[in-house]
Amino acid sequence: MAMSHPDAKLEKAYQNAACFHKTAPESCSFLRGITMEGPFLCGEKKGAHEARYLHRPDADMLLRLQQAAEGLIRIVCVAPELPGATEFIRTATDRGIVASAAHTNAGYDEAAAGFDAGITHLTHLYNAMPPLLHHEPGVIGAAVERPGVMAELIGDGIHVHPSAVRAAFRLFGAARICLISDAIPATGLPDGRVSTLGGQRVIRANGRAALENGVIAGSVTTLLDCVRRVISMGIPAEDALRCATANPAGVMGLSDIGVIAAGKRADFLVMNADWELKGIYMAGRCIF
Repeated sequence: MAMSHPDAKLEKAYQNAACFHKTAPESCSFLRGITMEGPFLCGEKKGAHEARYLHRPDADMLLRLQQAAEGLIRIVCVAPELPGATEFIRTATDRGIVASAAHTNAGYDEAAAGFDAGITHLTHLYNAMPPLLHHEPGVIGAAVERPGVMAELIGDGIHVHPSAVRAAFRLFGAARICLISDAIPATGLPDGRVSTLGGQRVIRANGRAALENGVIAGSVTTLLDCVRRVISMGIPAEDALRCATANPAGVMGLSDIGVIAAGKRADFLVMNADWELKGIYMAGRCIF
């Protein structure tokens, strides 16, 4: 997940990502794609992104960075209400990049126009977007009624209340939700430690990561913990697992992972009945 930075810093980061993609050490997790979260976002809903790096959708910039990333950008985020967003969305989708509505203040009509232009994904459902209201359904209402739109859901128990998690599954169904962690580098650090995100100081306290102004700055929860927490909220285990595996792989166009079946890569976890991790397999080989 790429934060908003100056163009040159993003280009260098994407070059490094492409290098890691080709040279990841054996028995190490490897990079399958990049979500370009910034900088084509609405300033009013910027969250933990620095306002000075945000700007209007720029297709030339996207294509230049995709070249630096050697084609690894799978998803690009955009606020559909921004000037030039429609053409940007069309350029991205024409190049096989999934366009995702994110960090947006769009009303229903603006969001609908974005979906009609080619957006098929919703980043961080509920977060950094207007709420679903009966007079103003906004981006959530526009997404719900379009069966081809997938919705990301952060399952850390902090970004989204358990009731809203259950509501999301009723609105979208398990086939249309991608369960994500939104984890940042502070994941795994003890409380009280200070790290950085997008050049800004992040403080971890009580299992929550926030900027110094109190704004939530991503998650410090692993995806496995998100699966556990969503199950504890009342979501069937088979649905939670599908949303954390097969659904995201499908969004990224990856057919060799996300399921356990003959001919696939055999990347999977082994857990007991209490969801305790007992084994990790990569390409069919046990590494833990």
